[in-house]
Amino acid sequence: MKHVGYINAGTVEFLVEGDKFYFIEVNPRVQVEHTITEMITNLDIVTTQILIAQGKDLHKEIGIPEQKDIRFEGVAIQCRVTTEDPANNFMPDTGKIDTYRSPGGFGVRLDVGNAYAGAVVPPYFDSLLVKVCTHAATFDQAIQKMMRCLKEFRVRGVKTNILFMRNVVSHPAFRSGEAKTTFIDNTPELFNFPRIRDRGNKTMKYIGEITINGFPGIEKQKKPFYNEPRMPQHIQATPDFVSAKNILDTKGAEGVVEWIGQQKNVLLTDTTFRDAHQSLLATRVRTHDFKKIAALTEAGLPQLFSSEMWGGATFDVAYRFLTEDPWERLRMFRKKMPNTLLQMLFRGSNAVGYSNYPDNVLEEFIKESAAQGIDVFRIFDSLNWVPQMEKSIQAVRDTGKIAEATICYTGDINDPTRQKYSVQYYKDMAKELQNLGAHIIAIKDMAGLLKPQAAYRLISELKDTIDVPIHLHTHDTSGNGIITYSAATKAGVDIVDVLCQRSVEQRVNQV
Repeated sequence: MKHVGYINAGTVEFLVEGDKFYFIEVNPRVQVEHTITEMITNLDIVTTQILIAQGKDLHKEIGIPEQKDIRFEGVAIQCRVTTEDPANNFMPDTGKIDTYRSPGGFGVRLDVGNAYAGAVVPPYFDSLLVKVCTHAATFDQAIQKMMRCLKEFRVRGVKTNILFMRNVVSHPAFRSGEAKTTFIDNTPELFNFPRIRDRGNKTMKYIGEITINGFPGIEKQKKPFYNEPRMPQHIQATPDFVSAKNILDTKGAEGVVEWIGQQKNVLLTDTTFRDAHQSLLATRVRTHDFKKIAALTEAGLPQLFSSEMWGGATFDVAYRFLTEDPWERLRMFRKKMPNTLLQMLFRGSNAVGYSNYPDNVLEEFIKESAAQGIDVFRIFDSLNWVPQMEKSIQAVRDTGKIAEATICYTGDINDPTRQKYSVQYYKDMAKELQNLGAHIIAIKDMAGLLKPQAAYRLISELKDTIDVPIHLHTHDTSGNGIITYSAATKAGVDIVDVLCQRSVEQRVNQV
C-alpha cells in the first residue's frame, strides 16, 4: 500500500494456510465485511474513510490508535439475507414483500437495504435485503445469537436464503472452524429445507381480500355510471377536396413534397390516435374505441396532412396488454380513413421493438406496413445516429411511401455555453438525411425543450440549408407550445403536430 501511495481505506484479501498468507488483491473501497471489523475493533470505518478523504490525520484528528494499539474484542459473524432461492441454484427472486420482521438485541447489528413490508424487489439490482451481524465473547456464543436472529426473521412474499444460512451456521463443520472453500459444494445436506406453510400470512391476506372486495360473484355491486360520449350528428362535407393522401395516390411521394411547397398555410398532423394516448394513457385506448370516431375524424378534418395512428408503443402494447392484433387496427384505420395519410412512428433499426433487428426484418416490416396502409414513416433514432436510420429510409422509398427522417432536438441552440448541439449540428444532420433520400425532415422535440426564439432560428436556418419540407413536433410541457409553433410558422415551417381532441389535449401537454 505504501509502495503505490494509497492513503485511504481499502480491503486487502489473502488466503491463509497455517502461518502462511497468500496475497490475492486490494480493493480501494470498503467491502461488505467491514461490519465485522467495526464490531470487534469498535472503530467506525465508513466515517473514518470520509474523514481521511477530507484530509484529516488518521491518529491525531480522527483518533484511530496506532496499529500495535488496536485491540480485538470478541468474535463477530455476518450473514447476508438475500432474495435468492437456494433450491433453484440461488436464482434471484422478485416480487412484493408482504411481511417483514427483523431480529434485534444486544450484540446484533442490522444494515438494512430496501427491506420492509410493501417493498417491491425488482430484477435489476442486487438481491441483498439486509446484513445481520452478531457479536459475542466467543465464536459459539456468536453462532447462538446468529441462529436466534435467523429464526426470528420473517420475510414473506419473496424467496430468501435464510433457511440455507441456518443450515450453514448450525453445521458441525462450520461451528468447528474447519469449513473450507469447498464446504458448500461438498455438503448437500445444506439444501434440505423444511416446508414453510405461512398459514398466518395467507389467512390474513384472505380476510383482508374478502373484507375489502367481498366474495367475487356473490356480493351485489353498484354498477359504475359513465356519461354517454357526445358524437357529432351532422358533419358538413367539403366537396371535391383534394387531400395529401389523394396526391400521394396519384403523383407519388415526390408529388406530395411538391404539393406541400405550394401550400400557403401551415399543415397539421393529428397525433390523437398515437402520441396522445401513449403519453396520457400508456397507449391503452382500444381499437374498439378508435373505430367509432375514425371516420368522423376524417369527415370533420379533411384538411389534415396526416393522422399519426400507429408505431411507437402501440404495436407491443396491443399484444401485451390489450390482447389485440395491431395489424387489424391498421387495416381498420385504412378502411375508415381512406382519404387521410396514415402516419407511424418508426424507431430506425429498432422498428417498433426494443432491440436492433436485422436489415431484412426492417425491410419486410416496412414493406408489409406500407401494403396494409401506412403512408408516412416518421423514422428516428433516439441518439440521432444516422446509420441507424439509413436502411429504413431506403426501404420506405422502395415502397413508394413518404420517408420522414427525424432529428431529435435537445439542448438550447441559443445558449452559447451549450454548443454540443448547436444549430450547425442540426443543419449538418438535416443535410445528411436529405442526401439519404428523406422526403420530409421532422424536428422531434419530445421533451418540450424548444423555445420560441430557438424555434424561429432553427427553422429559418434549416429552410436555408435543405430543400425538403420541415415537420415540427413538440410538447407543451413548459406552456410555450403555442408561441413556439407561432415562431416556427413565421420562420416557414411546413407542418406541425397537434391534438384535435380537446379533452385529451389539455392533459397531455401537446398543442
